[in-house]
Amino acid sequence: MRLGINLGYWGAGMDSDNLAVAQEADRLGYAVCWAAEAYGSDAPTVLSWVAAQTERIDVGSAIFQIPARTPAMTAMTAATLDSLSGGRFRLGLGVSGPQVSEGWYGVKFDKPLARTREYVEIVRKAMTRERLSYEGAHWTLPLPGGPGKPLKLTVHPEREHIPLYIAAIGPKNLHQTGEIADGALLIFPSADHLEETAVSHLRAGREAAGKTMDGFDVCPTLPLSVGEDKDVSALADQFRPYTALYVGGMGSRKQNFYNQLAQRMGYEKEAAEIQDKYLTGDKAGAAAAIPERLIDQTTLLGSVDRIAERMQAYAAAGVTTLTLAPAGFTLDERVASLRAGVEALERAGLA
Repeated sequence: MRLGINLGYWGAGMDSDNLAVAQEADRLGYAVCWAAEAYGSDAPTVLSWVAAQTERIDVGSAIFQIPARTPAMTAMTAATLDSLSGGRFRLGLGVSGPQVSEGWYGVKFDKPLARTREYVEIVRKAMTRERLSYEGAHWTLPLPGGPGKPLKLTVHPEREHIPLYIAAIGPKNLHQTGEIADGALLIFPSADHLEETAVSHLRAGREAAGKTMDGFDVCPTLPLSVGEDKDVSALADQFRPYTALYVGGMGSRKQNFYNQLAQRMGYEKEAAEIQDKYLTGDKAGAAAAIPERLIDQTTLLGSVDRIAERMQAYAAAGVTTLTLAPAGFTLDERVASLRAGVEALERAGLA
């Protein structure tokens, strides 16, 4: 099992340290450094900044938002980043959610699975450097009846095939991801529930496409906080606002993918309470309502030995790249967490 690092969103208050964190991860042998975007910093700029100042670590988008860019623009960006980084780019895509898609980008959040499938087909066709033409329900290239003509990408990517990942949570999206992608970006993954909530659906998608899980990258992100085992409860409390935001506040009451995931993990009553409190403005109450076990199941907490045991469980559940989001208020704390992650992987016998 490989390790990755997730820098999260640029502008979250740790910008001055993020480059140093990425460089330390590069030095320690982490496989990939991911950067995110929502409605603040964009991922391509951050990734180009990191790639220019690292040597070996891959850089990946977690995610490029599908409503933010046409598929041809995404192909251009992927080809450029792969070329500039010397073949170190990984393309992660996702539909985002209805609030961001419609509120920020003005793009209707409808038929997300069909849109994703067409988007991936266009990106991949463009990356082959064939002349680009496409007829689908959501995109038609060139536009009919106008002056447009099929064009081909002028940039030569470093590699013929850039690894393509999709951020997936729901069963249907996971199934499709297994069919059409090279990897899956997962969030709030519990090793105890990973088979039924994610891997079984990915495997079914692979089988539907005549493929196996060999070479497919199962890549969850887990917050990491290192400390004494006796302090696990206090370590878990750090992530109450984070968990409350996703389970309680992401999307709408009817369309919150993270809330639905918590329900599938057996927290139906708790997920409803967290959402009710969060959406009525009681964020503190929502955070307090989160069971400690839910946080512990979806993060890495405690001593290096305890984290090593959890890593073994994730590897057994099918994880191939474990992406860490190290907690810490200072650069030294985050770097220490990165080093603890490597030590835990070695103690788990997974390095």
